[in-house]
Amino acid sequence: MPHFPENQTRCAWLPENRADYTAYHDTEWGIAVHDDRRLFEMLILEGAQAGLSWYTILKRRDGYRKAFKNFDVTRCAKLTDEELEHILATGDIIRNRLKVFSVRKNAVAFLDIQKEFGSFDAYIWAYVDGKPQINLPETIKHVPAQTPLSDSISKDLKKRGMSFVGSTIIYAYMQAVGLVNDHTQDCFLAPVKS
Repeated sequence: MPHFPENQTRCAWLPENRADYTAYHDTEWGIAVHDDRRLFEMLILEGAQAGLSWYTILKRRDGYRKAFKNFDVTRCAKLTDEELEHILATGDIIRNRLKVFSVRKNAVAFLDIQKEFGSFDAYIWAYVDGKPQINLPETIKHVPAQTPLSDSISKDLKKRGMSFVGSTIIYAYMQAVGLVNDHTQDCFLAPVKS
């Protein structure tokens, strides 16, 4: 596991003494993602989180990668009912039928978006004009659960046929892939607002 700076103040949502969670906070959360495979992975994982803690999903990330073909969107779109039932019965994932079956449905919609826009990256980053929104919340209490922008993205993704893309899920997704940066002002990773 990589070494992370000790004795640094981090966002208050981060539990202490969980090196894997600290690694996620320090190397992924709030950092801009432009790779379609990673964008698909995080969309599925954020949807899987609905009603659960992020750490519950983070601990099973490798299980999700194995079950869903390393989030190869084309392969996920072709999963059969039998394959999905097998994943549901045996995968090291959250065994929720609607969430598992939504992976195929969301993959099909994701491919349609790629076809229309050239990439999912082009589609999703257009919502912020290609530049992360830097919020610099004072404390965790100032971090919203959803915004008008997440409402808009959620509405469009639902219209395109996706599931588990409600506004709260989408706002968490926006944070995860760096569309917004919500590291609090006291966090050592808080960006400089230009």
